[in-house]
Amino acid sequence: MATELLRLVTCGSVDDGKSTLIGRLLFDTKQILVDQLEHIETTSERRGDGYVNLALLTDGLRAEREQGITIDVAYRSFVTPRRRFQLADAPGHVQYTRNMVTGASTADVAVILLDARRGVVEQTRRHSYIAAILGIPHVVVAVNKMDLVDFSEGRFEEIRGELARLAEQLGVDDLRAIPVSALRGDNVVEGTEAMPWHDGPTLLEHLETIEIAGDRDLDHRRFPVQWVIRPMSDEHHDYRGYAGQVGGGVWRAGDEVVVLPSGRRSRVEAVETADGPLEAAVPGMSVTVRLEDDVDVGRGDLLADPDAAPTVARELEARVCWMSERPLEPRSKLAVKHTTRAVRAVADELLSVVDMHTLDEIDRPERLELNDIGRVSLRLSDPLCVDPYAENRATGAFVLVDEATNETVGAGMVLEARA
Repeated sequence: MATELLRLVTCGSVDDGKSTLIGRLLFDTKQILVDQLEHIETTSERRGDGYVNLALLTDGLRAEREQGITIDVAYRSFVTPRRRFQLADAPGHVQYTRNMVTGASTADVAVILLDARRGVVEQTRRHSYIAAILGIPHVVVAVNKMDLVDFSEGRFEEIRGELARLAEQLGVDDLRAIPVSALRGDNVVEGTEAMPWHDGPTLLEHLETIEIAGDRDLDHRRFPVQWVIRPMSDEHHDYRGYAGQVGGGVWRAGDEVVVLPSGRRSRVEAVETADGPLEAAVPGMSVTVRLEDDVDVGRGDLLADPDAAPTVARELEARVCWMSERPLEPRSKLAVKHTTRAVRAVADELLSVVDMHTLDEIDRPERLELNDIGRVSLRLSDPLCVDPYAENRATGAFVLVDEATNETVGAGMVLEARA
């Protein structure tokens, strides 16, 4: 049984065949139940040649089915002998930028679809930009509908050149293009004889072999405390453990530790799970940390490496994706939820907004509207322990909440922090 989980987000323009591609991945990896397949076969638009509309596997919302587009973020899981996959299917429309940001925020890989006939279009640039600002380490571009350009090597190379220039412009280090035909299944799960000039892997083979172990921040120890465990039983009378998910670095017994924001110091006595002590814990693992000293630690505190501590910040400059119908204006009051801590904040200044058509930054906007992405300066009521998002996605990300309605109104990525 494969144990390593790869999180991927799929995105692409309307009608690029994204739902068909996901359906093909599920169909060809035998992840579909027999009754599901029978239902799809009976509801497929028949073309008289046994055609099965694989897009129906993923288009769950009635509004999507009626319009033939993807609106919300749908999550699917599938397993191969080599790896487990969790797939977030994000919408393509520009008015659903917030949905894509949501789906992409935890992804290891972005799979961007484009139509081989149309090549790199505005949507491709926008999705690549969002993948870049969200720090998704690996980007795969599935150049779809190769059957409609006669499986032309020349056309594929032309698109690959455009993508290389786009990757350089956006600072994307690992961008790979793979020619596919989702409708026919060419190069998705199985190889194809239709493109003998392609000597690389199929899409699934590439996804199975991407190295993701080194993508997480292993250099800076970060542990947001989610829960303080005090059993108060006779058996564990003096037990005090701090439960949470490792946000960065490798945690071992004997490590020096600083408790933030208080600045108190101690040493790790043990790193444990319900099954007992661990030799080491790495990012993504949920564990309990015990300290040698009985220091005051509570939910919302951060345990960190004293020699490479995060910034204890009162002011943030961040990139924000605005997710509310009510626009963000200067001096707006919000709550910031960061790791396990929540503080109040004021949006001091709107520094810029991205023109999603050109990807240019426009200075000093009056407001951020729904789906806008901009740079915002925030002043905090209490300190937060943050890293730049580019260094650590766990301690560099936050959400903005409207305190009056408790609605999540924005997603933020720390660019700079000041004490």
